Amino acid sequence: MTLEVRVPQLPESVADATLVAWHKRVGDTVARDENLADLETDKVVLEVPAPAAGIVKSLEREAGASVTSGQLLAVIEEQAVAGAPVKPAPRAEGRKAAEAAKPEPATAAARKEEPSGKLSPAARRMVEENRLTPENIVGSGRDGRITKSDVAHHLEAESAAPGARAATGRIDQRVPMSRLRARIAQRLVEAQATAALLTTFNEIDMQALMALRARYKEAFEKRHGVRLGFMSFFAKASIEALRRFPVVNASVEGSDIVYHGYYDIGMAVSTDRGLIVPVLRDADRMDFAAIEKAVAGFAERARSGSITIEDLTGGTFSITNGGVFGSLMSTPILNAPQSAILGMHKVQERPVVVEGAVVVRPMMYVALTYDHRIIDGREAVQFLVAVKEAIEDPARLLLQV
Repeated sequence: MTLEVRVPQLPESVADATLVAWHKRVGDTVARDENLADLETDKVVLEVPAPAAGIVKSLEREAGASVTSGQLLAVIEEQAVAGAPVKPAPRAEGRKAAEAAKPEPATAAARKEEPSGKLSPAARRMVEENRLTPENIVGSGRDGRITKSDVAHHLEAESAAPGARAATGRIDQRVPMSRLRARIAQRLVEAQATAALLTTFNEIDMQALMALRARYKEAFEKRHGVRLGFMSFFAKASIEALRRFPVVNASVEGSDIVYHGYYDIGMAVSTDRGLIVPVLRDADRMDFAAIEKAVAGFAERARSGSITIEDLTGGTFSITNGGVFGSLMSTPILNAPQSAILGMHKVQERPVVVEGAVVVRPMMYVALTYDHRIIDGREAVQFLVAVKEAIEDPARLLLQV
């Protein structure tokens, strides 16, 4: 019995996907639910699992092709015996696609040497394009997983090796944008072109929050199984500020302002493929532990490439933390169609004046970028002051004052 493998149903917001790579060739055996191919959308990388165990009879699309929902990708001979002859695809297009999908010898060798599960989809594509051996690349991801940036660093090291420049001359590496990177670029340009962006700044004395965290972090982790970070406090502080200034939680649709009656908070996460913003649904109903677990889960799934499109859809307000990379101050860009985004930064000890005396305190600069079309400067500044007051006096978050 033959089974057809088709492109999964893509969300309405995603028109098509790119067939990044095949993991099987015609004649290969495949287990049920084993990944046959990677599809890259402008948001996530999707895996295409085999519907049943069998042998790959044909591959109907070439690697690199653009595909849409429901298109035929491959045909599997269910419960076929390994080594049994496989009939050629009945259509010339199918035979051509199957032949084109066969990797070159160097690519096949690289796949054979590849440790199972050690390459992210984007990294695998770069490895195959540059005919590299994965075992020679040092992975920086979890459990030694090789990311796209690891491959890029490996290529840079090779080009910078002694004699490399003399032998080959000046080298430029031209790498096409991934769909995610291209989508990020498009959305950022659109945000700049369609919104009246303005950023206001403030600084927060982190001493009280850091003392509270130091006092309870061990008990918190023991009880809830997750570390107590800053993100849950900033999420809670932002939600309380959004309650007071609902226009910051609104968005523009044509000539209308849509005031959202819920708080879906986007949490920016950096991956080797680019920045993504998974969303905490109804974050106002979540306690500190639930927020920390959700953020940790997003980060883990983003690194492993298993985050879903549903995780990235929607959002009424976003938070980004450049401080994890050492950023002292920045102006974040809106995640359209949202109207505001809060930027956190590095905590740094600085001399400040407290009650007439100069003291050293752990300080953080915060930034709020907002759409000036609907948010006035007064509201933006007061929103940021409300966040500052809640963080400097965490008891406010419990009393909601």
